[in-house]
Amino acid sequence: MPLSRAAQRARPSATFAIAARAKQLAGEGVDVVAFTVGEPDFDTPENIKQAAHRAIQSGFTKYTAAAGMPELRAAIARKFKDENGLDYAPEQVMSSNGGKQALYMMMLALVHEGDQVLLPVPYWVSYADQALMCGAEPVAIDCLGSPGMKLTPALLEAAATDRARLLVLNSPCNPSGAVYTADELRAVVEGALARDLWIISDEIYEKLIYDGLEHVSPASFGEGAMQKVITVNGVSKTYAMTGWRLGYAAGPPEVIAAAAKLQSNLSSGPNSIAQKAALEALTGPQDSVAEMREAFDRRRLAIVDGLNAVPGIRCAMPKGAFYAFADCRGLLGKSYAGRPVATDTELCEALIEQAHVAAVPGAPFGAQGYVRFSYAVSEATIREGMHRLARFAESGK
Repeated sequence: MPLSRAAQRARPSATFAIAARAKQLAGEGVDVVAFTVGEPDFDTPENIKQAAHRAIQSGFTKYTAAAGMPELRAAIARKFKDENGLDYAPEQVMSSNGGKQALYMMMLALVHEGDQVLLPVPYWVSYADQALMCGAEPVAIDCLGSPGMKLTPALLEAAATDRARLLVLNSPCNPSGAVYTADELRAVVEGALARDLWIISDEIYEKLIYDGLEHVSPASFGEGAMQKVITVNGVSKTYAMTGWRLGYAAGPPEVIAAAAKLQSNLSSGPNSIAQKAALEALTGPQDSVAEMREAFDRRRLAIVDGLNAVPGIRCAMPKGAFYAFADCRGLLGKSYAGRPVATDTELCEALIEQAHVAAVPGAPFGAQGYVRFSYAVSEATIREGMHRLARFAESGK
């Protein structure tokens, strides 16, 4: 009996597949240096853990409203107003079991079968598969040759067809680390609005920006943008809470209400204990955020220097998030320990098996020949990984 079209269309997450292989090798006693999953290596701050503990002790372990408990939705609305200049009512906010679920609920609420979802390349791996699961067609917009790998109005106009319904923006970007300026974003948003496109703005890395740049939310560009932009965020990256699974989204009330209805049938609602932890994360002390950002900044410089020191690799300096997206095409077309390597996928397979360095190929991000290295690891790990990578590259014939 054939599986559903959604099941046939969807592919396993590339990042988790490589990470699983790294864990398998580690379980066999192999010393693997992993630059795979985008997960801060810091512990969740103590005040957040204690909030979850209090929730458990007080019996806050039952269902909440499908869109999340009112106190958390109100806190998220305040966060958007104070930090992003976005005036959302709590009723325009929904929390979910992770940012990934929030993205999927929004996409499911917005796109019809056969619609096109526009994705600037490079894009986060799950955007394309979520579009496919919704019955839509993901359309890659090649931005690799654009300054900073950023979408421009001209590239958007060339890619948009009459079937285009939704544009997904991600600043800071996973995997490139690109951060859009206000002028760059405004021009893209105006182009999208002129075509009556919906926009999902994934802002999960907003607190991880370097070199004095500032985060800008696309929904802040006037009432027209507020009516067509869905803003998605979460606590995973900012507060080292990946496993807590708490994301959130805000937008026009009819979209949020529709997404909450869908979520009520998918997962009933977000985890009650994680909601209490997220409330503390958003309203409690923020010292840990700056400390983690400073550490990531040091690691960013170290890994980019290390990558650019390897012949055959070129890597631009990321401006946000915690990924270095390296052009590794100079390593392709060679053999390593007798193993021919023609693609970035084959390169990453050879890297993990021979050098015991785990990184994610660029193909699932829409960027053939590139490799993503997460620097959410210690500086010692970065040094060892770059040493192994250099030795591997030198062995190519």
